[in-house]
Amino acid sequence: MAKKTTLQAAPRARSGTGRLKQMRREGWVPSVIYGKGTENINLKVNAKTFADLLAHSSSENILVNLEIEGHGTRLAFLQSIQHDSLSGVTLHADFRAIDENTAITAHIPTHLNGESAGVKAGGLIEQYVHAVEITCLPNDLPETIEVDISHLQVGDSLHIGDITFPSGVRATHAAEVVVAHVGKPAGAVSEEATAPAK
Repeated sequence: MAKKTTLQAAPRARSGTGRLKQMRREGWVPSVIYGKGTENINLKVNAKTFADLLAHSSSENILVNLEIEGHGTRLAFLQSIQHDSLSGVTLHADFRAIDENTAITAHIPTHLNGESAGVKAGGLIEQYVHAVEITCLPNDLPETIEVDISHLQVGDSLHIGDITFPSGVRATHAAEVVVAHVGKPAGAVSEEATAPAK
C-alpha cells in the first residue's frame, strides 16, 4: 500500500500572477487545500521538499499528512499538479482534504512482470496502458499495479478485466480495455503481407 508522507505547508496571503511568480522565485510552490471538513486554504510548500516527494513516489497521486502552520495536520490527497509546459517545473499543487472513509480516484503505474510465452516464441509485447485509473479508500491505495504476463501467447491481449486488483481497489476503466498485446514478430507480419493470395 502507498505510504503517507508528512509535508509541511504554510498559509499564504499573496495571490495574483505577479505575486505567485515572486513566491516561486523564493523557492515555494503555491498550493491550495479544499474538500471534506475544511475551508479552502491557500498554501505554500517548499519547492525542493515537494520535488523530493515526487521523485520518491511512483506516481503524482500521493497521500500526505499535511502539517499546516496554525491549522494542524490534515490527511490530504495530491489531486493535481500544474507543470510548466517547457521546463516541467511545478507551478501549482491542489490538495484535497479527505478522511480514511473518503473514496479517492488515482492513476497508478502498471508494471508488466515476467516474460510472456509469446515473447519467448519471438513475439513483441506492446503496452498500451501505463497507468490504470482506480478508485479505493486511502488505506487501500497501492503504489503500483503488478501484472504477471508470463502466460500470454502470440496474439493474446491483456485486458483490464484480466487484472487481479488488491483488496478494496476497483478499476474505473471498462473491463475490455486492452492493457498490453503480444504481436507477431515483424518478419512474420511482413511475410504474411507479401505472401501471394491462394
